[in-house]
This record gives sequence, structure tokens and C-alpha cells, in this order.
Amino acid sequence: MSTVQGHCDPAFAGVREVFEQNFAEGRELGAAVAVYAGDRKVVDLWGGVADRRTGREWLPGTPCFGFSCTKAVTAAAALLLAERGAYEVDGPVTAWWPEFGAEGKDGATAAHLLSHQAGLPAFARPVTAEEAADAPALASELAAQKPEWTPGEAHGYHALTYGWLAGEIVRRLSGRTVGAFVQDEFARGLDLWIGAPEDVIERAAKLSAGRRRGGGTDAPRPGAPDVLKRLAEAYLDPQSLMNRSLNNPHPGKGGYNNPVVLRAGWPSAGMIATAPGLAGFYRDLVAGRILRPDTLRDALRPRVAGADRTLLVDSSFGLGFMRPSQTFYTPKAGRESAFGHTGAGGSIGLGDPEAGLALAYLPNLMGDQASGDLRAFRLTQAAYASLS
Repeated sequence: MSTVQGHCDPAFAGVREVFEQNFAEGRELGAAVAVYAGDRKVVDLWGGVADRRTGREWLPGTPCFGFSCTKAVTAAAALLLAERGAYEVDGPVTAWWPEFGAEGKDGATAAHLLSHQAGLPAFARPVTAEEAADAPALASELAAQKPEWTPGEAHGYHALTYGWLAGEIVRRLSGRTVGAFVQDEFARGLDLWIGAPEDVIERAAKLSAGRRRGGGTDAPRPGAPDVLKRLAEAYLDPQSLMNRSLNNPHPGKGGYNNPVVLRAGWPSAGMIATAPGLAGFYRDLVAGRILRPDTLRDALRPRVAGADRTLLVDSSFGLGFMRPSQTFYTPKAGRESAFGHTGAGGSIGLGDPEAGLALAYLPNLMGDQASGDLRAFRLTQAAYASLS
């Protein structure tokens, strides 16, 4: 069993118990979890191995790749510009990106880009990791592309293209990359990077795939086998929208440990952060230090809910933030007010204005979603239970 280290307020001992149990049952290689209750950091725990190949330990400041947890940070950057009057969320994209009107997309709004309604969940051709480092070129490619559906008429998770759609709001209207804007405007005191410097890449946890030690898996929820079979078939079908959305651009050699990806900082899935850094982002959002409370309230209003054309299950999105659904599984206590974003492999960032809660969990052992990975849910459930 790996020894879990760090601080945990006695009232939140349940979070530590779940975290330790994950290690004891072989569900983790290395991981970190952090929780804020208001501005008070009540949980800051880490443990295990940051690099399976070398045996390097996970340390207090070890950052980890956050996959799609990135999208919430990119969305906050875009929303901050709207709050400052740079554009209208429900106004036409063509007002600030004229080329986007090609191929029948002239009715698209910024809200469509932020809520996975743009109809561009996948690139029309294979894109390499090296090409994906050129944000203006990829944005231009999407602007010229024919949509899978008319923007606003359906929603489907834009797993990777989201970053060059929502991110283009930031790039065009601030003149900065998403990573630079985030650092300049609200992440200076946070260990969180979209486009990591070399020293951060060197000490970051290395992602690992494969079976967990001890065979630790979660039992699928009732009715899950049929759904999981359908999802697995779609994921493996190279022609499916799910496959094309999740796997292109391809990260190249080394997968998402590839320094080319980590340096580029894809605005959809390129963030490296520590658990306290990501939890601190949600702490500041909930406290009104990044966006005004009214801006956040409007951003959390579900713009879409129901069948997701890409993921083939029900999803719900506000303006860039996931809301409780099959893709953002939250405890009963957070079903009305929780928001945030999950990431491939099991990571999560979550905020709850009503509960005054902020949480982040970052593992480097990729979760087996086909077996119902519930590590993040169990930690979140324990955090909510600790508030009562």
C-alpha cells in the first residue's frame, strides 16, 4: 500500500479514507486530491508514484495532466472577456470571426461554441500533434469546415476541437493565447498551466495505462452492460463521431506525455496542474474573484441537456461547464448546484456555489471507463458528506 501524505481537516476524514482505500485496493498509481471549504483548504493529499518507469515519488508540488478539465479554465477566460464587453455571448460569431460563417455556420453564436452546439466535434482530416500547436491554423480549418449539424440544432461533445473554437474567442479578442491570458488574468498564484514551461514538464507526473494492481475496478451500475457495449463499439469504430472526436488530433509518440502536446497547451485538453492549483481555480470562481457572480450564474444555466451526439449518453452543459448528468456524475447533495468538468482517465474539477465547495482530483493511472471508474465520484461524495 502506498502511504498517503498531506493535510486533512478532521471533519473531512472521510475524503482521506476514500483516497487511502483507492490506493489499498490497487485503483491508483499516483494521485492527488484537494478540497476547499470556502477559502479554507481542508484537504491537500497526495501519494504513490509519479513515474512508473523510474519509481519517482509523487510530491506535494507534483503537477499532473488534466485532460478535459482544461475546458472549464478556457471557458472562464472566454467568459471574462464577455463580462468586459469584448463580445456578446449570444451574438453572432461572425461579428468577430467573419470567416466562421462558411458552409452554413453564419447563424452560430459564441454560446454555441461554448456549449458544444457548433456542429464541429471532429476535424475532417487527421491532425498531428505538431500541427495542433498552431492554434490559428486549426481555428481557420474549423472555420472553413462543413458542420455535422446546423449550429444550435443539436449538441455533441467537442472533445478536442472545443479548444480551437472557444479558445479562438480568447485569441482573437485578447491577442493572447489561452494559456497566456489565464496566467495573466487569474492563475498567477495557482500551479496551473495551459502550455507548460520545461521545468513543469520535467516534474509532472507521467500518465500510465494498464490494469490496476490488485485488479481494482468498480462494478458497473445497473443497466450499464448494454450501454458500455454500445459505447465501446462506437469508440473503436474509426468512422463514428465519438472516435473521430476523441482521437484527432493524435498526441503522437508517448501519448499525452508527449512534450510537444504539453508545451502547446491545447485549450481543450492541455492543462497541467496540481490538485490545489485546480481546486484553487474553482475556489476563486465560486468566490467571485474570476467572474462576477451574475456572470457565473448565467454560465451555469444549462444551455443543452439530453442526448449527446458524440458521447451517445445524456450530457448537460452551461457555457463551457458540465452540469450534473451521465457525463458529470455528482452526489445527490450537488445535483442542483455543482458544476465543473471531468477529464479522461478519471480527473475532475468541481465547484459548488451553494455548498461553498471546490474540489480537484488528478490521477496518473488512466481509469478504465468501460468498467465504471468511480474514483472521483467517491471522493466527491465523501467531500459533500463532510460538510453536513
